[in-house]
Amino acid sequence: MRQLSASQLNEWLADPQRAKPVLLDVREAWEFETCRIAGSLSMPMRGVPARYQELRRDQDIVMICHHGARSFQAGMFLEQMGFNSIINLQGGVAAWARDVDPSMPTY
Repeated sequence: MRQLSASQLNEWLADPQRAKPVLLDVREAWEFETCRIAGSLSMPMRGVPARYQELRRDQDIVMICHHGARSFQAGMFLEQMGFNSIINLQGGVAAWARDVDPSMPTY
């Protein structure tokens, strides 16, 4: 699983020449409501085993959580299920708020 910094993800999302990744946020619903990266799909970690078939195996999927640990675990699960382009957002939304969008609420 590749790791991506918040700044690298921001550059990717801003690049009109690159296909946009799926931004898969595995935090709990209350966390997602508190703050999120625009365009993210909410799929709380405990629901990933039941819902992963909603995702396409041929897409780049950036895994997102608060600090990067839950997203890494959920990403490992998806890799075991045959997904081959899983990328973990290093530092999670906390890093995004710190490095990309200081106006984002934090918790």
